[in-house]
Amino acid sequence: MADHPTKSPVLPDRNAGQTPEQLASRGRRLPEWIRARAPGGAGYTKVKGLVDGQRLHTVCQEAHCPNLGECWSRGTATFMTLGDICTRACSFCAVKTGRPTELDLDEPRRVAESVKIMGLRHAVITSVNRDELLDGGASIFAETVRQIRLQAPGCGIELLIPDMMGQREALEAIFEERPDILNHNLETVPRLYRGVRPSASYGRSLNVLAWAKEAGLTTKSGLMVGLGEELEEVLEVMRDLRAVECDIVTIGQYLRPSPRHHEVVRFVHPDEFRMLRQEGMAMGFRHVESGPLVRSSYHADEQSASAMARGSGKP
Repeated sequence: MADHPTKSPVLPDRNAGQTPEQLASRGRRLPEWIRARAPGGAGYTKVKGLVDGQRLHTVCQEAHCPNLGECWSRGTATFMTLGDICTRACSFCAVKTGRPTELDLDEPRRVAESVKIMGLRHAVITSVNRDELLDGGASIFAETVRQIRLQAPGCGIELLIPDMMGQREALEAIFEERPDILNHNLETVPRLYRGVRPSASYGRSLNVLAWAKEAGLTTKSGLMVGLGEELEEVLEVMRDLRAVECDIVTIGQYLRPSPRHHEVVRFVHPDEFRMLRQEGMAMGFRHVESGPLVRSSYHADEQSASAMARGSGKP
């Protein structure tokens, strides 16, 4: 990690968060600033019908995203490739864990067809981890990019990729397809990796972003807060991201998918999210999306447009 002498900011002079125990004592499960839109409406129905009809998976459904109702009503969704069974067992994630049984080689074509039907201007593609595959599934990502460019030319493409176990050759196969945004999430601070991302490596994830930047790509990463991290640790992660010239960062509140998952240690107040955005912009990020319900692909098209409007963002 780089040595950064930047002084930590002072938090707003108000309660920056409440523990679940404090919330329970007041008879509330969630603070008033966390309100998600319920699924419904014509846009939602259209997207659901398309996803079901094409036999596709979305991270919106599999990860229990609180923004599903809003995003699907806007006619957007984040496609999850390589099946719906992940080979890793991160304690924050609701996606199923186990041994995948197949590789759907026709999936890229169906994803691209769905992108075309939906008329997307910016498509976000992610996947489960497939550590049992020699290339980690890189060939599926690459083919998905090619298919989208074939069927929906002009559509922006954002890939949210796993670390591919740090295999540079596999990552280069993805980079060579030149996605408009290359996203890889750090998720949390290094101190919490063993409990939150036991199969991942903070240094390896930073390398993925560094290599993508060396390939000339616009890069993006995301963090969750409320897992037990300290403010200075979050700021240090943001500095590390800028040290590898990451362009975009998203910061959102961790919400526990089930009692089996990592506990919510703190609900972070919107004032702290606003402060983190200000700090991030001062560090030189081209765009910082920071708020309680922010997720990696939340309003990704707007994030991309904002980042591109701000230029290279190099320190």
